[in-house]
Amino acid sequence: MTGLRRVIGVGVYCAVCMGAALAGQRDPNPLVEEGSKSFHRPKGKRAAVSLSFDDARTSQVERGLVLLKKEGVRVTFFVNPEHVKKRLAGWKQAVADGHEIGNQSLAHPCTGNYPAFLQNALENYDLRMMAHELDGANDQIQKLLGVKPTPFAYPCSLKFVGRGLDVRSYVPLVAERFIVGRGYLDESPNNPAVCDLSQAMGTPFDDLDFTQMKKSSKTPSRKASGLFLLVTKSVNDITKRQTSMLSSACVTT
Repeated sequence: MTGLRRVIGVGVYCAVCMGAALAGQRDPNPLVEEGSKSFHRPKGKRAAVSLSFDDARTSQVERGLVLLKKEGVRVTFFVNPEHVKKRLAGWKQAVADGHEIGNQSLAHPCTGNYPAFLQNALENYDLRMMAHELDGANDQIQKLLGVKPTPFAYPCSLKFVGRGLDVRSYVPLVAERFIVGRGYLDESPNNPAVCDLSQAMGTPFDDLDFTQMKKSSKTPSRKASGLFLLVTKSVNDITKRQTSMLSSACVTT
């Protein structure tokens, strides 16, 4: 028994030592390695802010365009073709003013847990149907406005189709078609060294005052560097004030 204990003890010791040695030979985690690299922005800036509007709401062209032009701010509008048709002249003006037009699908599918989307629930979609949503919207937007969208905003910030064992991510479909796929209701900026642009994080600023907005887009430390994608829906009196102050915040970021 004593000899057996010695054999077992030696075996365990060798296994531990070999495991430690092999662990030291493993390839480094690419995310950790990339994340440790510094990312330098031009002119000493510590971060970048991108402002975007969703849903092609009428307030965006009726009140937003004048305000944005006054402040010299260009933004990204994520649109649905049917909404664009309702204010086509306004959306053509948005393109003429130099704003970017993004794709937000044909029919804005979302989870059926929201009553408004019961007839258009992602749980009842498959990848083929979602590909049609993306391609159909791009085709129509190009015909209406003369531009082909390169960014995409996930409706409801959801990235799946199907249910249960049949659930699939449609992030790869977005990666094939767009430079950026932007989320919503996220809690972090995007680290340029490691972020996946096909599912970039977006931070909401609906109905925030300037102090709250500045806090949500403030880097954790003076050495931090990130890309903040700020998202809102409509342009009302509060957002007019926000946009004016945001233009100043962009200069000092």
